[in-house]
Amino acid sequence: MYVKQQPTFKLKLPFAGESKGSYHHQSLPGCPRVPPSLQLRTYQQQAVHNWFANNGRGTLKMATGSGKTITALAIACELYKQINLKVLLVVCPYRHLVTQWARECEKFNLQPLLAFENIRTWQSQLSTQLYNLRSSSQPFLTVITSNSTLIGDGFQSQLKYFPERTLIIGDEAHNLGAPKLEESLPRRIGLRLALSATPERYFDEGGTQSLFDYFGPVIQPEFTLKDAIHQGALVHYLYHPILVELTETESHTYAKLTQKIGRALLYRNKENVAPGYSEDNEDLKPLLMQRARLVGAAENKLNALRELMTTRRETTHTLFYCSDGSPEMGQRSSLQQLKAVAKILGVELGYRISTYTAQTTLQEREVLRRQFESGELQGLVAIRCLDEGVDIPAIQTAVILASSSNPRQFIQRRGRVLRPAPGKDRATIFDMIVLPPDLERNTLEIERNLLRKELLRFVEFADLADNAGEARMKLLNLQKRYGLLDI
Repeated sequence: MYVKQQPTFKLKLPFAGESKGSYHHQSLPGCPRVPPSLQLRTYQQQAVHNWFANNGRGTLKMATGSGKTITALAIACELYKQINLKVLLVVCPYRHLVTQWARECEKFNLQPLLAFENIRTWQSQLSTQLYNLRSSSQPFLTVITSNSTLIGDGFQSQLKYFPERTLIIGDEAHNLGAPKLEESLPRRIGLRLALSATPERYFDEGGTQSLFDYFGPVIQPEFTLKDAIHQGALVHYLYHPILVELTETESHTYAKLTQKIGRALLYRNKENVAPGYSEDNEDLKPLLMQRARLVGAAENKLNALRELMTTRRETTHTLFYCSDGSPEMGQRSSLQQLKAVAKILGVELGYRISTYTAQTTLQEREVLRRQFESGELQGLVAIRCLDEGVDIPAIQTAVILASSSNPRQFIQRRGRVLRPAPGKDRATIFDMIVLPPDLERNTLEIERNLLRKELLRFVEFADLADNAGEARMKLLNLQKRYGLLDI
């Protein structure tokens, strides 16, 4: 545990006693200014107010599509107005988010320096601009960097030159709870803001606590998926669960993994943990990941996809989420499933589709986005790189082959599909849910407890859909099989 560096300046509460118009102010080129056309929604104003009330610390837990970026930049503008903020430092997990943030920053009159990838393209510029700030020849500096750049020596060596009046924003901040990243966060910067629809780290209570220790607690109001749909920040949707059985080989592997998970859980829950045993239970995490990948890459999902899409040849603006399966398990790897899906859609059924992976360059992504929006491409076949922050509002239909047990991915994938776009009144989601195999009695009880949390998310998502009754009926078989009818 480290000593928390608190800001030494007193922050006033924004919006108190002001007319809404006075929130927009003049500023020099490159300095924060709220666009004159922007009117923050009530919940965004409340979030800004409460972050200031918490003395410049906090985590915004807001659903995908609720305007976290805009809320964060409004906070930077208010800080500039109140205390003459000098630096805005934004840290993003992926390079495409760096460029997305740059576009948003420009709307707020900022001229961001993109410090990521090749160190030669940004290090001397960063040094120069930090010097210019200290010599008062530059009034403001915006730096947008990636997680991988943040932990590098090149960036770390510059952090000591950042002035006290710096705001650090951690985008998709749950990633920053990983030990190496959390250790790299600058302690000297006192003004801190985390953004995430799901800040809690999956099976990592220690990492979650480290994140809140650094950035501060969740700031009210939380903004849920239900709130976002109700207020028009996200569109309504139809939800169609598709139940898929495992093959005999997959069922056997699944049962063995579930037994191991049961033993690991039992071991973790013992009061007297054996010497040298990690409290975070590192043995449990890889087992859960192996089983999730097995489920994600289940072979029968391809048959279900073929059956579904044979009758939907005219569909457009469709996203196909594939699993990031593991080749070590002797099952399909992520790229194998991606290729199999692309073959079924593109070769067998004649759809105009393209794949979208971590290897797709930024330039290619932009071309694919335009082709997708125009309808030139009917669909994109993607894996995890679309989970966080990629903005393609034109998606009208999603076929989710990777029903992640990680609540963060679950929430983000659905939020991604529900972003509003011109002419888009409603989205449609087909969600492939694997039915666990019949298990022997002891293993069944373990499975029942693990499944309860997962099923709660499916049920909640079904309940928010326009076809809630129909969607809940589809999930009834799963609830009956495991005696979870109380959900």
